[in-house]
Amino acid sequence: MYTINTRINYLLSLWLITMFWIVSIMIVVGGLTRLTDSGLSITEWELFSGFFPPLNQEDWNTYFILYQKIPEFKLQNYDMTIDEFKVIFWWEWAHRFLGRLIGLGFLIPLLYFSFKIKISKLLDFYLIFLLICFQGFLGWYMVQSGLIDKVDVSHFRLSVHLIIAFLILSLIFWNYLKIKIIVKNFSKLNSSIPFLFLILIFLQIIIGAFVSGMDAGKIYNTWPLMGTTFFPNDNSLLNLFRLTAFSDPSLVQFMHRNLAYIILIFYFWIIYKIYKNKMYDLYKTVKILGLFILLQIIFGILTIINGAQIYIASMHQISSIFLVTSCVYFLYINMKFN
Repeated sequence: MYTINTRINYLLSLWLITMFWIVSIMIVVGGLTRLTDSGLSITEWELFSGFFPPLNQEDWNTYFILYQKIPEFKLQNYDMTIDEFKVIFWWEWAHRFLGRLIGLGFLIPLLYFSFKIKISKLLDFYLIFLLICFQGFLGWYMVQSGLIDKVDVSHFRLSVHLIIAFLILSLIFWNYLKIKIIVKNFSKLNSSIPFLFLILIFLQIIIGAFVSGMDAGKIYNTWPLMGTTFFPNDNSLLNLFRLTAFSDPSLVQFMHRNLAYIILIFYFWIIYKIYKNKMYDLYKTVKILGLFILLQIIFGILTIINGAQIYIASMHQISSIFLVTSCVYFLYINMKFN
């Protein structure tokens, strides 16, 4: 609880859960922007001027001419028409519009609550707002990497942009739980266990962004083997222990697959520990966590088998939102608050 005023607490929780869903939609739209190769369709920062989309043909021509100057058009989409350009433009514009909406949707209520509640109690929210601002900068920093000599953005910058989005989502949900859920004293796991599990999920998201950024899901479209072997036969095992491995599509896909197996084994160990010690209050939560792990694995396999087909790949990302959320909740109820 942030205050003893139930109405203020209610408004805080309503605001946070609304922001949670908007950020979730933002992550989904961002994923679709990547999957449709739309991220470079707007080649300028346009912090304020880009709030409204093109309103006439002259505006559309201006955006299209700017797009024609970058490598993605010259080397890959040189035969694109303006009508085809509009399709990718709308995805990127929607992504940026949601970013602005999140910024304003967080700042304005934050200022209101700052007058109602002592600012010292809202430091977590100011940290989230700073991360939201930083995320906007990261988005443009990512886009810049694809405007000069590449047809795609840097997969490293893409991964940072994505993991910060999930961090913002997690912090918003965590603060929502602090208002809505009172953690009771019952038999719990050591909080370091669910925390480590969440870290592994975040690491998997980072590797997943590498896969997406390099279109590594479009190769080795078989499972459980990569082609006819467990380890990709176009590579050497020694390469896996070099920094260049993170820029090698087949090795990145190998990492993504096998980290999923590690996460699954870790989950089985957690559920074994919970049932062995008869932690009855954790049964339901750990089962929900397992459900989302299973869904994520199934969508991951289907994504690989179908060559990162857009709808299935998007479902894979959507399920990751539910997985992260369930991990955050699992961590929260295992915490010991004074």
